[in-house]
Amino acid sequence: MSKINSGNDYCYEEYRYNNYQNYGNRRETGSNEASLFLDAAGQTAGTANTFSLSDYASIKNGSYGKLLKSYYARQKADGVSQRGDSAQRLALIKSSADALKKSADALKQSSLWEKKKIKTKDEKTGEETEKEDYDWKAITKAVKSFVENYNDLVEQTGESDTKNILRNASWMTNMTDKTKSLLAKAGITIGKGNKLELDEEELKEADISVLKSIFTGSYSFGDQIGGKAVSISNASARAKAVNTSKNATYTRSGTYTGGYSRTERNRKEEKDSERKTESSSSQKD
Repeated sequence: MSKINSGNDYCYEEYRYNNYQNYGNRRETGSNEASLFLDAAGQTAGTANTFSLSDYASIKNGSYGKLLKSYYARQKADGVSQRGDSAQRLALIKSSADALKKSADALKQSSLWEKKKIKTKDEKTGEETEKEDYDWKAITKAVKSFVENYNDLVEQTGESDTKNILRNASWMTNMTDKTKSLLAKAGITIGKGNKLELDEEELKEADISVLKSIFTGSYSFGDQIGGKAVSISNASARAKAVNTSKNATYTRSGTYTGGYSRTERNRKEEKDSERKTESSSSQKD
C-alpha cells in the first residue's frame, strides 16, 4: 500500500529529504562537533593523548557528555541522510515509469481513435453483423493499461526518498487532481492514495471527443503524464548512477571497485602502449 494520501504528501517527502540530504552542511557541522569532542578528550590531531584538570572539569560539569551526545546524534542523522533509495527500489520506479510512458504513447496513436468495421455476433441466433464504429474493446484495454501503470508508479514513488523523483511525482498527482472533472467524464476518478479508478461501462458511454482531448495531442493530460513518466525514469537512472559512484571505494590492495581510477587507467594505457611498441619492434626484426 502506498504511503501517498494526497498530492501534498510528496511535498512533505521532499521537505523531509531536504532536511536529511544536506550533506555538505552536515559534514561540516559533524566535523566541528567531532573536533570539539576530540579536543575535550585531549585527542587533537598531531598531539599525544593528554588529560588535564580542565578535561576532568568538563566531564564533571556535563559538558563532555553533551558533546558526546551531540556528536553521535549527528552521526546518526548523517547515516539517515545517506540512505537514499536502494538500487532495487530505483529499478522498480524506472520500470513503472517506462511502462506508463509506453501506455500513454499507445493512447496517442491516431489509429486507436478511428472508426472501423466491427463484426458482432448475436449470442441467441449466432447471426453476424458488421457495422462501422469505434473499437471500444481496444480503447478500453488501452485506457485500463494506462490506469494500471499510473497506479503502479504512484505506488512505487510513494516509497521513494529521492528528491527529483518526489518532485516529479508530486507534479504528476497534482496535475491529475486538477484534471479530475474532465477525467470523470471518461469514467476515471481519483481514489484512495491518489490512485485512479476506472469504470469501464462509463468509459464506453463517454463522448469520443472527450476521450481524445484527454489522451491525444500535445499538452493533453495523457501527453503531460507521459512526459513526467520520462522525467521520473531519468531521475531514477541518475540516482542509481550517483549511488553506484558513492559506493565505489578502494580495496586493501589499492584497486578501485567503482571502475578504473585515474592512476589505474593511466597504467593500463601505458601497458597497452608498451605492448604495441613491443609488437611493432618484433615485426621490424
